[in-house]
Parts: sequence; structure tokens; C-alpha cells
Amino acid sequence: MRLRDKVAIVTGGGVGIGRAYCLALAKEGARVVVADIQDQEAGKVAAEIKRLDGEAYAVPVDVTSPEKTQAMADAAVKKYGRIDVLVNNAALYTALTKKFFMEITPEEWDRVMAVNIKGLFLCIKAVYPVMKQQKKGKIINISSGTVLGGSPYFLHYVSSKAGVIGLTRSLAREVGADNICVNAIAPGLTISGSNQEGVLTPEQREDRRKRRCFQRDQVPQDLVGTVIFLASDDSDFITGQTINVDGGALMH
Repeated sequence: MRLRDKVAIVTGGGVGIGRAYCLALAKEGARVVVADIQDQEAGKVAAEIKRLDGEAYAVPVDVTSPEKTQAMADAAVKKYGRIDVLVNNAALYTALTKKFFMEITPEEWDRVMAVNIKGLFLCIKAVYPVMKQQKKGKIINISSGTVLGGSPYFLHYVSSKAGVIGLTRSLAREVGADNICVNAIAPGLTISGSNQEGVLTPEQREDRRKRRCFQRDQVPQDLVGTVIFLASDDSDFITGQTINVDGGALMH
């Protein structure tokens, strides 16, 4: 087990891709803090991990709140004594509808930025003192392949995910002396249960498949290996990087 006894927090861990991250981290021996604003869903994932003989703890969190993100980090330390990995996965995406940028209200723009970029910032601030004291940590930020392709009609979402890459690079420079790795993953469109209903038509999904070197849908399991690698000691000399995981749709 590559992550035996490490403690990993996954935000947005109660549903979809976040759930897959939690299960994969636990399978590799990590003690997983399943953090989600949907606290009942987080509890279900933690219970599922325990049924599989893993160790997990569910914590409610609103990543836009300094108090609640700090409470999340405090709960992890109280339960497990340390924090080794933070997977900044929580984001607004499926709740958004595609629209011309002129139709995006300032309120909707601010809401997306609050979750998708400020949320990462607050979670990092909450865990950093613990990682600094440990003299080691892994921060894994989830960006998006939409940044690389410039997807239209999601200007607020794409802009926020571009911000994730900038945050990752700049933060890596600031915390390198603390032996903390900061990296990002840019997933392609990932099909997770029914969360893609209304996002793409069947014809558009088929078009996405054809654009990839591997001409099939991308699923959460396609991402977990990269998360495990970045969470493990195998990536100790990698920081400030964005790894594109999309089956070869975009190359950069």
C-alpha cells in the first residue's frame, strides 16, 4: 500500500469523482477525511470505505467559509493527528448551464469564483500550518481540460479553473522550502453517474470520444492513478505542475 497511514482530505468527496478519489486513497492505505457540503453523502462514502476495511471520517464543509474550512482541518487533526494530503476537488460545474458570457450575472460569476478558486485558497490556508510543522505535505488541486481547450459558454468556470493553475504554480514556489508539493490535475470531460445530464448531448459526447487517442468516455477511475501518484512519495520531487488526464484529447 503506497499511502499506508497517511491522512488525506478530499473536498467534494461525497459524490461523483470525489467519491472515487476517496475510495482509491483508502484502498492504498490512507485514512481518508471525506469532506463535503452534502454531509449525508460524505457519511455514506465514509461508511462504504469502512465496509471495505478502510479508515475514513466524514466532515461537513463549506469551502467558501474560512471558519468551516478551518474546522475541517481541525477535525482531521483531532481524529488522526496529522494531514498529509489535501485533494482540492470541490467545485461548481454540473449546477451551471452553458450560456453566452453576456448572460452570466455578476452574482453567478462571484459564486463560481467563491467555490472554485477561493475555496481552494481557504482549504490550503487551513491545512498549511500542519503540513509545515510536519515538514512535508501534498496539495493536489483539480483544474480542468477546459482551460487548455478554451471551452466556450462556460467563461466563469473556465476562468476559475485557469486560476487553479496559476495558484498551483505560485504556491509551489512559496512552500517549496517547507517540503510541500503543490500540483494540479486537468481532467477531460469525465462521466460520473448522471452528473452529465444536460451538460452534453449524446452527439457531443460522441464527438468528444472521437477527439481522444483513446476513443471512449472518460470515467473517474481514469483519474485516480494520477491522484495516488501525486499523493505518494513517488512524486516527492514534482511540484508546480499540471498533469493533463484526458485520453489524449489535448496535448500541451
